[in-house]
Amino acid sequence: MPETVLTEAHGSEAPVTSKPKLQILLCAPRGFCAGVVRAIDAVEQALRIYGAPVYVRHEIVHNKYVVEGLKAKGAIFVEELDEIPDTQQPVIFSAHGVPKSVHADADTRKIFALDATCPLVTKVHREAEAHFRRGRQVILVGHAGHPEVVGTLGQLPKGSIILVQTPEDVQNLTGVDESNLAYVTQTTLSIDDTRHMVDALTRRFPQIIGPYKEDICYATTNRQEAVKRIAPIVDAMIVVGSSNSSNSQRLREVAERSGCKLARLVLRADDVEWDLFKTVKSVGITAGASAPEVLVEEIMDAFAARFELDVEIVSTADESVFFPLPRELRPSNGAGRRGRLGGEATEDQSDDNIEVEEELREH
Repeated sequence: MPETVLTEAHGSEAPVTSKPKLQILLCAPRGFCAGVVRAIDAVEQALRIYGAPVYVRHEIVHNKYVVEGLKAKGAIFVEELDEIPDTQQPVIFSAHGVPKSVHADADTRKIFALDATCPLVTKVHREAEAHFRRGRQVILVGHAGHPEVVGTLGQLPKGSIILVQTPEDVQNLTGVDESNLAYVTQTTLSIDDTRHMVDALTRRFPQIIGPYKEDICYATTNRQEAVKRIAPIVDAMIVVGSSNSSNSQRLREVAERSGCKLARLVLRADDVEWDLFKTVKSVGITAGASAPEVLVEEIMDAFAARFELDVEIVSTADESVFFPLPRELRPSNGAGRRGRLGGEATEDQSDDNIEVEEELREH
């Protein structure tokens, strides 16, 4: 029966419906990774230094909330450089990386380009280039059409890198030198799917050379492991993120494969199919690496409006990874000077490479 309370004005009893109880298991870590923070900070810092507009090639990260927020501050997002008028304003390349042809186009147009590619994506680019210099044919494991995959394919001449998406693709490969192969992978794939792909590659090509350190990024790994811990013991799973976010989609898939029958990827509280959650007793919540914590809080508040919550944080890893801003945007390095394409020269970029390699060795 519903609880009742006595109203002060009339002394009458009014029904008050109790909220059903709901346990929330909150994944940790979740949300922004170091590469995403770096990319967003790069746009915001460029806006502070150079003013609006700041042009960004492709969505800086795959999250519509983040992109709209940056638009409101003066960022203009384009898909190709030819959409940008002749300008002295900065043009930022997204965290996913770009083909070398994009850098070449920027050079030709003397565009003031700032590269916000995630250092862990840059690591994959360097690996592919190193294998190519050693005369190896490179196989890329990834999803066709994803901007990161387009960027990695574009690091090498056509024909020297081959994309495979499934074990069947591996079996169907022909015309390769089986004794002179190497592989790299997209950084945001499912850990388990990647393991199956690597198994298929090493079975087919026993001499194939892999990365010296796995290419799946630390944030992808940590967020998937947290979901694997929680998904089997909850009635439903919410992944906060955009539908075009690869790492967010993989989290939803991992939840389903781990035994959670109701797993949904949502961006905002209004996207939750609330009727599906009326009878659940426990819900796990995580967020993709490009989803801000404010969206997690919004969805938690929406659950709190409907349920009496018992919240438990389930932590599977500690994260302390930090990537510095592109050199042109660092205050300690004379931020405000033009970058390598925009006029005044900056210091050699090799220090950035050293910092990335040190970060990779540590993590």
